[in-house]
Amino acid sequence: MPQKNAIFLPPAGGRHYPMGRIAAVFLADGDETQKRYSISEWWLEPNTRGPGAHSHAEDDIFYVIEGTMSFLLGDRWVDAPRGAFVLAPGGMTHDFENRSVQRAGALNFSVPGGFETAMPGIARWFEENPPANAR
Repeated sequence: MPQKNAIFLPPAGGRHYPMGRIAAVFLADGDETQKRYSISEWWLEPNTRGPGAHSHAEDDIFYVIEGTMSFLLGDRWVDAPRGAFVLAPGGMTHDFENRSVQRAGALNFSVPGGFETAMPGIARWFEENPPANAR
């Protein structure tokens, strides 16, 4: 069994992926967790759509750390203020966006890990396709 190492990141540490009005910061991922999970922060500027409705095999767990994020879970939207917890199980269509006038952020756990390997391509896509205004 591979040795597990502790991780310490100072404030603003991690691997940053700026995408215009959206930013992601990966704090722990596949290489550090033996691909069991990844942990990231997702930040959206005011009135910003997220990635668009999608689904994947991994569970997506969110904890809102600033502002209010709106989450699509299946066919319904919920507004999640700071401190709210959201679980989109693998296979469920989901999305997130910031419909408010203040910056919003969520801590995300993706289980199992591996999603982070797609981030360079996702960041390029958002550079070429800037997010639209939220509803």
